[in-house]
Amino acid sequence: MEPGKIRVISRKSRLALLQVEEILSLLPPHITTEKIEISSWGDSHKEVSLLENPPADIFTRELDEAILNNRADIAIHSAKDLPFPLPQGLTVVAVTGGLTGSDSLVSRNHILLDKLPEGARIRTSSPTRKKELLKLRPGLQVVSIRGTIEERLALVDNHTIDALIVATCALERLGLQDRITQILPFETHPLQGHLAVTAQEDNKFIKELFAPLDSRRQYGQVTLVGFGPGNPDLLTLAGEKAIKQADIIFYDDLIEKNYLLSFEKELVYVGKRSGRHHVEQDTINRMLLESARHGKQVVRLKGGDPMIFAHAAEEISFLESNFIQVQVIPGITTASALAASTGISLTHRDIASSVAFVLGHGEKVQTPTADTLVYYMGARNNRHIANELITAGRAPQTPVLLVHNVSAANQQEFYSTLEELSREEKQFPTPLIILIGEVVKKRLSIKNKKKILYTGSVFPEHKLRGDYIHTPLIQIDEVDPKSVLPELTGSLSSMNYLLFTSRYAVRYFFRIFHKTGKDSRALHHLKIAAIGKTTAQELFKYGINADIIPTQEDSYGVIEAFKKEIPGKILIPRSDKALSIIPEGLQKIGYTVKTITIYRNTQPPYVTKVDLKKVSAIELTSPSGVKRFHKLYGSFPEDKEYILKGAITQQAFNQLQTINSDETVQTIQA
Repeated sequence: MEPGKIRVISRKSRLALLQVEEILSLLPPHITTEKIEISSWGDSHKEVSLLENPPADIFTRELDEAILNNRADIAIHSAKDLPFPLPQGLTVVAVTGGLTGSDSLVSRNHILLDKLPEGARIRTSSPTRKKELLKLRPGLQVVSIRGTIEERLALVDNHTIDALIVATCALERLGLQDRITQILPFETHPLQGHLAVTAQEDNKFIKELFAPLDSRRQYGQVTLVGFGPGNPDLLTLAGEKAIKQADIIFYDDLIEKNYLLSFEKELVYVGKRSGRHHVEQDTINRMLLESARHGKQVVRLKGGDPMIFAHAAEEISFLESNFIQVQVIPGITTASALAASTGISLTHRDIASSVAFVLGHGEKVQTPTADTLVYYMGARNNRHIANELITAGRAPQTPVLLVHNVSAANQQEFYSTLEELSREEKQFPTPLIILIGEVVKKRLSIKNKKKILYTGSVFPEHKLRGDYIHTPLIQIDEVDPKSVLPELTGSLSSMNYLLFTSRYAVRYFFRIFHKTGKDSRALHHLKIAAIGKTTAQELFKYGINADIIPTQEDSYGVIEAFKKEIPGKILIPRSDKALSIIPEGLQKIGYTVKTITIYRNTQPPYVTKVDLKKVSAIELTSPSGVKRFHKLYGSFPEDKEYILKGAITQQAFNQLQTINSDETVQTIQA
């Protein structure tokens, strides 16, 4: 390759050569070119119908070979003619912005499509155009056409055919706009009107030369994110990060919309459920493409994992073939969430060494020989599934667990056997997942274990007794560090004590404090107190052993503990909802108290109301949680056991409980 000179290969048609000139006119003036004109295999075999699934590289094969064999440096194509993927060793170095991406009708005497007589002969080179055409005019004779644009137009002029369909951009490039009878309302190929330049993958000079011409520099990216089975707590950190960075989010049925609303993003619902498609897959593909082409960061949010029983493969192929970058972030698939929420291991050392995920709808249901079977989307096909499995040799008494709304607060479980399901089609709520195998037996003995509704912000890992349902009534939000950093750091040097009343106070204090560039050693002059063991454990993560830990882990315990200390100045970083009991109590015994709000205690925007008939106990962890529970449910049901964390929570509970009831409900101090 000579410096400053490139060899350009192209097909011989006038349209192809005009496309070459269109691209070359955009290059710097010091670049010289040598043009090579050849006929592609498709040009030489006009007997091959383009309506009959011809080879993907019918118009590019010879041009590709010339580049790979170093007989040319670049090839210029109509972008829609490129095969996907390209042959190994080739790459697209530029895609130009397109001309009009529509189709036009060219007819004798400019007769409109709806005025063409029944049986009129109309030709096209595209299966998609044929399909769209017959939707509008099923009585027309639609046949394949080959040849250059000029050769095709001649067939209209000499009365061989009545009309033809041709890309509007082709007529525009040839200066033949006057031949257009009408623009047709067809959905055309996404790359129609665009030009593409290909070269060897390792040709650095060509890549740099054409980079300024590449319209893809302005494109956004599409990220397929697995939301998990529905509970926002099970969204991965990577998934949440992608959502935060997105400009627009396309989401499905099983996604918690209230959760998404908290991000203030453009939201587009594209749900598809059995028998009820809000948006068809082809339309979704186009919507993703157009959003990315407009430079948006796009998130396609799918329930479960995008790569399991979703349309991810179709979306990825469609987008990548249209030059859109795609990233995939996996999610917790529903089967894994089912195992976690029910305590059933999908595999078991003694009885199940294999598991299969199976699509549950349709007439032909697969019956793998794996020990454990998990059927997705089989709610309305449960009888057929059971019969197919029994026919395939499964024991009729094989246990079955059917779970609705896996991982959600209103999760429902239904137990059965293959024999019972095979008798009649049973109606179950959707979405539903079906677990079949001997592993289900391990659950049957404990399915009546009591359930506890836990309302704290984060579900504690040490909660082992009973089955917990977690619906947080508290959400912790950080304040702007810049708004409190000067006051916080300015106060520390004059203090004698630093008191933390929650693990969140510890966490958010150090997030702010570390912005000074200092660590825990800068607090050596202070005696540090923690309201209880959980807060002390959080302090230990930052290298601090609390000097003061009350025996009674609540506000009153803190005051009692400080009665044994020498009065001085105390700094309390805390919540905006913190009560005045501790500051006022410490002031009464001689301390000077300063409080600083470093985090906010708010109600989550996506609280799910639980059917309280399914729980025997309710755990409330703070006064604010007590108030929000009462507001959400209207009262404290008397047939429940209440587990209350601390005396202050107990007081808040007692005050609200006596307002609505003369009865005394059973409570336990956590």
